[in-house]
Amino acid sequence: MDLTPILAQFQANASHSRELLRDTRMVLCLGNRAMLTLLAGQAMPSARVLGAFTAAREACAAVERERPALLVISDVLEEGDGIETAVSLKARHPELHVLLLLHQEHRLHAIRRAIEGDCDGLVLESSFGSGALLAALQVVSGGGIFIDRPLRREFRRGHETGGPLQPLSARELEVLSLVANGRKNTEIGRALFLSAETVKTHLGKVLEKLPARDRTHAAVLGLRWGLIDWPEVEHCR
Repeated sequence: MDLTPILAQFQANASHSRELLRDTRMVLCLGNRAMLTLLAGQAMPSARVLGAFTAAREACAAVERERPALLVISDVLEEGDGIETAVSLKARHPELHVLLLLHQEHRLHAIRRAIEGDCDGLVLESSFGSGALLAALQVVSGGGIFIDRPLRREFRRGHETGGPLQPLSARELEVLSLVANGRKNTEIGRALFLSAETVKTHLGKVLEKLPARDRTHAAVLGLRWGLIDWPEVEHCR
């Protein structure tokens, strides 16, 4: 396949990713050494890459030691199971944002395991260098939820029915949509011309109505029930 026509887009994405991930503390763990090298190179120097590994044990030790904000891990590693590692670390450190790179879209059991284990983002490895991976990094590092397009049907499987305890208002849906897109309360306030305190009040009502244990869980429920649209980042398309 001739990728020459899209090299300029690859380079633009790499440049933009450095700005998006400025000062983000992250650990990388990928079984593909070439991809690991490229991803570390894209993230540097604006992000703080605390470690780059190919084995689960090494990544676990780094997360426990460094407490990064973001873990980018692939399902296939040189040693260990990437999905089980991601799920285990997420269970021990709920505040850790986890972006999982999947080797193929047909591993349905593995995908469901990752979703049920509260991974914040799932992206196909084939999206590397494309807008999907960049969008995922942006959304997940900001605390939102991102699932690659080919995987979204699995994300919603079994949740076609159900919904909130009470209907959400139009404003509450706007707030929830921006939460799913990884926006902080101050950013949501600027986008909707509200104070951060007002945003906090709206979000509190959203958590009660769904009900949800926190903002990330609220975003997951909103997306699964189709209350809000999937996060899309214009410059990453």
